[in-house]
Amino acid sequence: MANDWKKMARGGALIALEKVFHEDAYTNIALNTLLTNRYYDDRDKGLITELVYGTVSRKITLEWYLAHFIEDRDKLELWVYDLLLLSAYQLIYLDKIPAHAVVNDAVNIAKNRGNKRGAEKLVNAVLRQLTSKDLPDFDTIKRVNKRYSITYSLPVWLVKKLIEQYGQERAERIFASLFDRNKASIRVTDASRLEEFKETFQAELSQLSPVGLTKSSGHFASSLAFKNGAITIQDETSQLVAPTLGIEGSEMILDACAAPGGKTVHIASDLTSGKVMALDLYDHKLALVQENAKRLGLADRIETKVLDAREAARVFPAEYFDKILVDAPCSGMGLMRRKPDIKYQKNLQDFANLQAIQLEILASVCQTLRKGGIITYSTCTIFREENQEVIKTFLDNHPDFEQVALHHDKKDIEVDGCLLITPEQYQTDGFFIAQLRKKA
Repeated sequence: MANDWKKMARGGALIALEKVFHEDAYTNIALNTLLTNRYYDDRDKGLITELVYGTVSRKITLEWYLAHFIEDRDKLELWVYDLLLLSAYQLIYLDKIPAHAVVNDAVNIAKNRGNKRGAEKLVNAVLRQLTSKDLPDFDTIKRVNKRYSITYSLPVWLVKKLIEQYGQERAERIFASLFDRNKASIRVTDASRLEEFKETFQAELSQLSPVGLTKSSGHFASSLAFKNGAITIQDETSQLVAPTLGIEGSEMILDACAAPGGKTVHIASDLTSGKVMALDLYDHKLALVQENAKRLGLADRIETKVLDAREAARVFPAEYFDKILVDAPCSGMGLMRRKPDIKYQKNLQDFANLQAIQLEILASVCQTLRKGGIITYSTCTIFREENQEVIKTFLDNHPDFEQVALHHDKKDIEVDGCLLITPEQYQTDGFFIAQLRKKA
């Protein structure tokens, strides 16, 4: 019996949470590893996924609740505290699961997991209090930023930053939207089949992308349409990037930071005699680009090369490319809904470091662009330091470039001549796109 706790759905969730909280694993990777290597049925897999994402995304809030029922968390073994977080998430946020099932499973896990006796008594006592007493009220937190931090489970520095850049009202809409479920979205590779696949998958047309479909959830990767390349999985915001390049077909295009290749193949799909040169730092990441290209029948239009984009000017001749995409390495803060661990792993210093890298990449690749050519710059972050400020600094240092204003049917995403989408607007990833032209 001693090891059976690992076979329970809640035991599996605990294993994944320990990886995320104490080994800096990404939530999606910790879950994938667990669910491919173990013995859970589909219902258990669904529950484990819900528990892990829910507990990670509400961690700061759950810690605040537990602080009212635990005298000294530092005296607890780490796994015991994680088990309490996991159980508190279910008791507070999941109304379909009976409280006694949550408490019983937690006590069972505590009994079988630890070496020392007694953990199960503490777990039982804390969870019984949690279910029998009124929950503490956020309104008792006097400092506004601290209250937002606890309510929306965001570090105080991040709350402050979002309010500084977006104002209090919009920032609060962004905070709240991070708990919405991420939609599943696909790009239909042949636009004339959009309606057909809308019916097939019972999906909705994307509000942002003319070739996108969305669903509240869906396993598109197992479909025949995916396997034969008629659709591909790509967030709606990311689908807006390739069209900004205005591809005619015969261009030589650089995708400077290509993996996993969603945008690379989108670019390649508009080429006839042209080519995309896809760069990335690692072989195994470029293998993903090649795999994507093969499935979509585009391998002959894509060449891959292991290279740091900051070295592009050393490797490629001047004026070699007609167009360039820099989908820059960034903090990923637009992906918080999908990758909730991001909000606890970043800090203010990251923005300065990343901005330096983003500018180095642009400064290198711009030398390989022909006169009159364009660079599209994109990120999956929503902060000025990595977006508008990068564009402004680049233009200040490169008088031979000018900004090209980008437009979209949805006027609320046009900002400073760029496209900026925050997660609350269309329930997508947060995303930024800007464009630069080398003066002829």
